[in-house]
Amino acid sequence: MQTQLYSQSRALDRRETAKVLRNTYAMLAMTVLFSAVTAGLSVALGVGRGMGLICSIAAIALVWFVLPRTANSSAGIGVVFAFTGLLGASLGPLLNHYLGLAGGGQIITQALGTTALVFFALSAYVLTTRKDFSFMGGFLFVGLIAVLVCSLGMVVAGFFGVYMPLASVVLSGAIALLFSGFILYDTSQIVNGGETNYLMATTRLYLDILNLFTALLSIFGFASND
Repeated sequence: MQTQLYSQSRALDRRETAKVLRNTYAMLAMTVLFSAVTAGLSVALGVGRGMGLICSIAAIALVWFVLPRTANSSAGIGVVFAFTGLLGASLGPLLNHYLGLAGGGQIITQALGTTALVFFALSAYVLTTRKDFSFMGGFLFVGLIAVLVCSLGMVVAGFFGVYMPLASVVLSGAIALLFSGFILYDTSQIVNGGETNYLMATTRLYLDILNLFTALLSIFGFASND
């Protein structure tokens, strides 16, 4: 009897996990597309860095203060779309910068293609092997703090007119590796039942993709200029 109950429980858990996965990837596809639309509008309208920063701050406020309260309701869907739309719009100034360079369109295309390739490859690996990457949580958190500190240092150096292109591309490489790790970790959390809310899962994977894309954009841009 206990064996039967255990088997039924495992089957139910697998169905719930499959449902979260389906909902997450469907939501992720829609939000990435929506984000691409808002990014395109931002580029077309020539949104400046100041407005891009405001969009980023508004998006952070939504994901920190609003989404946790609405993640279990239908209102959370609108919050996630607003969050990803604002972040897409915030990319406008960055994309316009690269489009102004020789071969800028190719740089953006390469970054997009590589981001998609890395995401699908890592996701497929986790989905196929169902390996638990929860052990990476502590390392990824420390890496995130280190990257934030280094990024802040680069910003401060820029204010004083000190520019370090090589250090910047090395930092971008570290960010690309870090968020590749986060893709493994976050996908593993869904597959192994650590994350059961598809809106929260979508938000995490979207941020992984966005940060990976911007890091690769910097790397390809540096290589192109070189």
